[in-house]
Amino acid sequence: MRKQLLAGESVDLRSAPKNVVHVALDGADDHKLRLKACLTKAPTADGCVLIVADSTKPAEQRRFASQTPGAVTAESVDMRDLVEFASGFDLDDASALERIVRFASFVMTNVGPDDLLARVASLKSGKARKEPSETEAAALQFVSAPSYDRASALLAAISKDAGVRTHRPPVLRGCHKMLQLSGVQDGPTPYDAAVQVREQSRLIGRPLAKRTVGSTLLLKGLEADVSVILNPELMDAQHLYVAMTRGARLLVVCSDTATING
Repeated sequence: MRKQLLAGESVDLRSAPKNVVHVALDGADDHKLRLKACLTKAPTADGCVLIVADSTKPAEQRRFASQTPGAVTAESVDMRDLVEFASGFDLDDASALERIVRFASFVMTNVGPDDLLARVASLKSGKARKEPSETEAAALQFVSAPSYDRASALLAAISKDAGVRTHRPPVLRGCHKMLQLSGVQDGPTPYDAAVQVREQSRLIGRPLAKRTVGSTLLLKGLEADVSVILNPELMDAQHLYVAMTRGARLLVVCSDTATING
């Protein structure tokens, strides 16, 4: 198949080797079928799975990661979302709590930012009958005396809530590090601290998770036991070649036809 892709020829999955699995999309439950493909197990206990999603829609990549148990997103080395959050984060701003909570919902699943903010408002007004949870208490502490340490503590508390899972761990870790750097005496601004974190992450590189969702650009150079391609119809021959050569032992292709055109 590699030679065919490089030559720009079509690939018929029906005549592909046994380690190539075709998930036939039916136009009705395509998202469910793709999610099921994302759960493909590696052939070994310590094996890894790379899930190649639509490169033009980062939000879709994050959606599949958030809906696939154990999956995380492959993050760009520019850490754009962290830098953007840091550039607008100001402890003296009345919206600081909301910015933290909404950032949490951007990197974790099942956060419910609107519900949390409503509960904090109710607790502050004294109208709430129910005692605050650990997360709500952390939010109240931040509101009463905003600090970078308390912002970090709130993010940590949210991550421990029942049902919450971090699907963008590099961004969350980067945020904790950014807040730690800004929290020291005469420390850098959140923006400058985020830039430092970004440069450090570039030097460290990207560790391969058990199940990673990304684009061909983000996953290029990485290899795992399994590669799952969610949208081959959106790829040209070069991107298809990259996607199909990420899996060393198993390739899973989701498409509405058995013929893949490069």
